[in-house]
Amino acid sequence: MIVGLPRETKSGEQRVGLTPDAVGELVRHRHRVIVESGAGTRIGSADSDYEAAGAEIAPAAPDVWRTAELMVKVKEPQPSERKLLRPDQILFAYLHLAPDPEQAADLLASGAACIAYETVSDPRGGLPLLAPMSRVAGRLAVQAGAWALEKVHGGAGILIGGVPGVPPARVVIIGGGVVGENAAQIAIGMGADVRVLDIDSEVLGQLDQRFGTGVVTVMSTRAALDSEVIGADLVIGAVLVTGARAPSLVTVEMIRKMRAGSVVVDVAIDQGGCIETSRPTTHAEPTFIHDRVVHYCVANMPGAVPLTATRALSDATLPRVLSIADQGLDVLRTDPHLRDGLNVYKGRITKPRVAAAIGVPYTDPLVALG
Repeated sequence: MIVGLPRETKSGEQRVGLTPDAVGELVRHRHRVIVESGAGTRIGSADSDYEAAGAEIAPAAPDVWRTAELMVKVKEPQPSERKLLRPDQILFAYLHLAPDPEQAADLLASGAACIAYETVSDPRGGLPLLAPMSRVAGRLAVQAGAWALEKVHGGAGILIGGVPGVPPARVVIIGGGVVGENAAQIAIGMGADVRVLDIDSEVLGQLDQRFGTGVVTVMSTRAALDSEVIGADLVIGAVLVTGARAPSLVTVEMIRKMRAGSVVVDVAIDQGGCIETSRPTTHAEPTFIHDRVVHYCVANMPGAVPLTATRALSDATLPRVLSIADQGLDVLRTDPHLRDGLNVYKGRITKPRVAAAIGVPYTDPLVALG
């Protein structure tokens, strides 16, 4: 199969879909890999590194899209890229379609097969291609929040770990999954007063077992959420409903009651956000202030650390990329976990939560594949 690796075009995105080592594995499997010139520059990988791995270098993105059968990306294709999609192509990337009907419409119109990293599953019920970036985003969320709490960035001027005689910041994490657990780890390490809310007592029990007295776990009821958010210096939204738009849990009224200079970091923003006042921001302009509260809502947070993030992502995606390249779409008929990633196929939506979110009919993927 001909595998294409374009340079990412989303604002502030510095990752690349595959490392040179991963490209080398594809070449060893006798696949042809075409890399857009400069695709790996931002992770320190020159065109010569990809050539040494056996790739061909194309001068511009259209040359890659025109030739490749399987396009491997990081973030969702931008409008200019979506125009280049062909009905006979396979797209493999983060898509996050539920809050993005415009992208969904373009992918439907393309006729392509679009497989989303974020809905690929594993035998344990996990999300193996979302997890590495969730770990990165969770850890970055605390760093971003600590930065935003500084007075020069609009915050109240609070040091997240405090100092002797001065209490630390109170960090409230909504959601105890992969993002929340990693955020808690960093916040505890920085000396914060950490609280995690979740609706699953088992998740809270696991966090309590791991972190002990370093974290206060709270069952997430409406009353508890209201109380914890209002009393927080930093709120991290870490809620995920696989394939669906994130539920809006932190209301405008809660934001209005927070102290001036408090900070919210909405890690769920790429699925629409779990904070009612959120809107997507970029690495170039990461924050805005609403009702005196600083909002950090960058939709591609791991793009800030592209070397770490690319290595983690490429390690996770490579076995699936190889499966698709080796077997084509036939692999989706036999691998239910990779099939869970199929969101769009030949003009049909094949994920029920995406279909419900954007208001189009759902088609079972096995029916669509025929």
